[in-house]
Amino acid sequence: MGDRMKVEKVINNNLVRSHNQNNQEVLVMGCGLGYKKKPGDLIDESLIEKIYTATDAASSSHLAELLAKVPLAHIQITNDIIRYAKAALGKELSENVYLTLTDHISFAIQRHEQGIVVKNALLWEIKRFYNPEYQIGKEALLMIYERLGVELLEDEAGFIALHLVNASMGDSQGIGQTTEMTKVIQRILNIVKYHYQTDLDENSLHYERFITHLKFFVQRVFSGTELDGDDKDFLLILKERYKNEYQCTLKIRDYMQKEFGHELTEDELIYLTIHIRRVTTPQ
Repeated sequence: MGDRMKVEKVINNNLVRSHNQNNQEVLVMGCGLGYKKKPGDLIDESLIEKIYTATDAASSSHLAELLAKVPLAHIQITNDIIRYAKAALGKELSENVYLTLTDHISFAIQRHEQGIVVKNALLWEIKRFYNPEYQIGKEALLMIYERLGVELLEDEAGFIALHLVNASMGDSQGIGQTTEMTKVIQRILNIVKYHYQTDLDENSLHYERFITHLKFFVQRVFSGTELDGDDKDFLLILKERYKNEYQCTLKIRDYMQKEFGHELTEDELIYLTIHIRRVTTPQ
C-alpha cells in the first residue's frame, strides 16, 4: 500500500501531523498513535480514531495547539458527540466544530472540577428555538457523565447546542453572532406577543414553522442577503386582508431598521405577515 499516510511530525503520543491522499495537511489522532514514532514512519491505520482536515494553515496550527494540550479523553468524547450530532441532525457540520466544541467541552470540565458555575442566560430560548440541538446537548451531558464521571449542569447542554447550531450554519459566523441572533428571535416573538396581547401556542406546527422562518430571516439579515421578488400586488392584498398582522409586521420592520439599519424587502414583509397570521389564528 503505497498510499498510506506517513508521520511528518509527532505532536504527542496520540497526535501526529501528516498529509492525506489529496495532499492536504491533516492531523491524525488515536491513542498511542505517535508513541515512539519519528518523521517518515508509516502511521498505524488500526490506531486511527479521527483525521482532522484543516481548511488553512492557521486553523491547522490552532487545532494542533489545542489538541496537544487537551486530555485525550476530552477529545474522544467530543468526537463521539459530534458523530452522534451529525447522525441525529442528519446534516453535515463545519469541520471547525471539532476545534470549537473540543475547546468548549474541555474548558467546561475543567471549570466543573474547580467548582466554577457558568449560567446560560439563553437556556430558555435555546430549548425552544433549537430543540433538536438542545436534545443532543442533553445526550452529550449523559455521555460525558457515563464516560468521565463528570456531571455538568443543564446550562452546558444549551452551550453545546449553540455550537452545533453555529456549525450547521457553515460557520459563516462566530458563536457570539449565533447568541445575538437567538436574542433577536426572542425580541421579534415578544413584539408579536405584545401586539396580540397573548401567548403563542408553542406546541403547534405553525409555531415551529414560524421559529424556523425567523431563524432564516435573522440569519439573512446578519449575513446581508435578502429575499427580493416583485410582489407589490400581493403585498397590497395582504395589507387589506390581514390588517392586524401587517401592523405587527411593521413593528418588526421598525425594530430591525432601528436596531440593525436593515430595511425589510417586500418579500420579507409578505412572509412575516403570512407566518404571523398562521401563528396567531386559533386552529
